[in-house]
Amino acid sequence: MNSMLRLNCVIALAVGFATSLSFAAGTGEDPGVTRGRYVARITGCNDCHTPGYAESGGKVAESDWLVGSPVGFKGPWGVTYPANLRLIAQTMNEDAWVVFAREPRRPPMPWSSLRDMNDGDLRALYRYIHSLGPKGAQAPAYAPPGTVVSTPWILFEPQNLPKQVDAVR
Repeated sequence: MNSMLRLNCVIALAVGFATSLSFAAGTGEDPGVTRGRYVARITGCNDCHTPGYAESGGKVAESDWLVGSPVGFKGPWGVTYPANLRLIAQTMNEDAWVVFAREPRRPPMPWSSLRDMNDGDLRALYRYIHSLGPKGAQAPAYAPPGTVVSTPWILFEPQNLPKQVDAVR
């Protein structure tokens, strides 16, 4: 077999394999979307970014996931709100998402978990969120410490902590 024919066979096999993967389990769904749905579930994205998700034990229709929330988290940093990830994902491509996801965020967003996530999982998360399409409104803007807000908020500040002793070394 000459090298050109061999190359064509390899390409045909690779395309066939990739096509079969893209329709995982006959669902017709991109395996990246399937993986992204899983990542969103196991990392707790819905707990904050989907209204009513945590309170209902996850009994919120998937069509309503990740639309952000007008309920803020108040702490020493001010008041932050869970962003509407569906709107954000529509404004950028996958490469930009990977950079965006790793940028530091205000509490209580566990951004260090995203920072440490591998590129494949971040890309899958993007594909899933992007596949949901735009829905909902932007979350309220961050309110610096001392700002009075009219939205509901959750106090996210430890109480009655023991006094910490500074270690001098």
